[in-house]
Amino acid sequence: MAPPAGRALAERVFERLREATGDGVGITRESYGAGESLALDIVEAEARAGGLGTHRDAGANLVVTLPGSDPSLPVIACGSHLDSVPQGGNFDGAAGVVAGLMALSRFRAEGFAPRRGIALYALRGEESAWFGRAYMGSAALFGRLSAEDLATPHVVTGRPLADCMREAGVDVGRVARGERLLDPASLAAWLEIHIEQGPVLVARNLPVAIVTGIRGNIRHRAIECLGEAGHSGTIPRWLRHDAVFATAELITRLDRHWRTLLERGRDLVVTSGIIGTDPAEHALARIPGRLRFSMEARSQSIETLEAFYDLFLSECAGIGEERGVEFRLDRRLDSAPAQMDEGWIERLRAGLRAMGLPDEPIPSGAGHDAAVFAQAGIPSAMIFVRNQHGSHNPAEAMEMEDFLIGAELLERSLREAAA
Repeated sequence: MAPPAGRALAERVFERLREATGDGVGITRESYGAGESLALDIVEAEARAGGLGTHRDAGANLVVTLPGSDPSLPVIACGSHLDSVPQGGNFDGAAGVVAGLMALSRFRAEGFAPRRGIALYALRGEESAWFGRAYMGSAALFGRLSAEDLATPHVVTGRPLADCMREAGVDVGRVARGERLLDPASLAAWLEIHIEQGPVLVARNLPVAIVTGIRGNIRHRAIECLGEAGHSGTIPRWLRHDAVFATAELITRLDRHWRTLLERGRDLVVTSGIIGTDPAEHALARIPGRLRFSMEARSQSIETLEAFYDLFLSECAGIGEERGVEFRLDRRLDSAPAQMDEGWIERLRAGLRAMGLPDEPIPSGAGHDAAVFAQAGIPSAMIFVRNQHGSHNPAEAMEMEDFLIGAELLERSLREAAA
């Protein structure tokens, strides 16, 4: 278990993050915004106080370093993100950064001299809540942000992502040219601790688990169903072009397809998390002529995602014709599934067994930066820490004892791989 100094460091950083970025309800650390920048500053100050080297890379991410004796060797990297959703929790992302800071601080205090260097990344822009695009920080590292991505407007201010990134210190010119800000060959591995954002570890009474893979997704942030507004009392059903009923029928049909695919053994989850008529014009006695909604499908299989998306398009066309409405789709956003490295999965599972703990593997339904590192060809692995009440809400409830188990597994793994 982590020594008292390590626990004190973790508790101090978590509390400083909570105090600095609390919004009165939960935590708000806006991607490429003030709260995220403040969180990076807090972590950097703690790292420097512990004698560690720090710098900001061209993507404005914080990098904390412990040099190795052989600089020709690729480094071992760990970390996670520091942004949050609006009114989110304090541990989503930050747990991975704090665990890495604990490990490097302990190595520095003990005088551990690794053969290969170790780098902790506090990444920016992982959450999709602000621009509709996930993994912005890690995607930028590997030249994977498109011109359309950079033009995506902020959900509140409408400012393009490129402007917000530039203001935060990102070299947007290099990002826009698709340059790699980080050479994948320079990293030997990527290790990420993250709270589980679902209920599985709580249900199975497991403090930690090793992730096998990460679901990909297909998303539309704002689909419009356009019909025709009218008086609710004067237009019979057969002459209506009701955007709400059309959208409700679409979602119902998608639910049936979802159930059928599950019955066939496919991995799939489907969500419409945003839906509504325009408050400026909707009324009790008005047939809605316009409605906006979102659609997201996630799966560990690209084939399943594409099959479901084809069904979605087919249903949009069919219902549109039947009900006299039009479904207008905004830009499709994709994140590919990712598999974690088999060698590292076994290595981490063996580490849990050596600690006298169960080593049950688990897939991740939520997305994580580790997916981007894996897709860049870097051997990647994740450790989940038990967390009650899910995530993306103020009620996140990671127990410190569970976190310290995950942090110890990360520290042992880093020490062994870097030695």
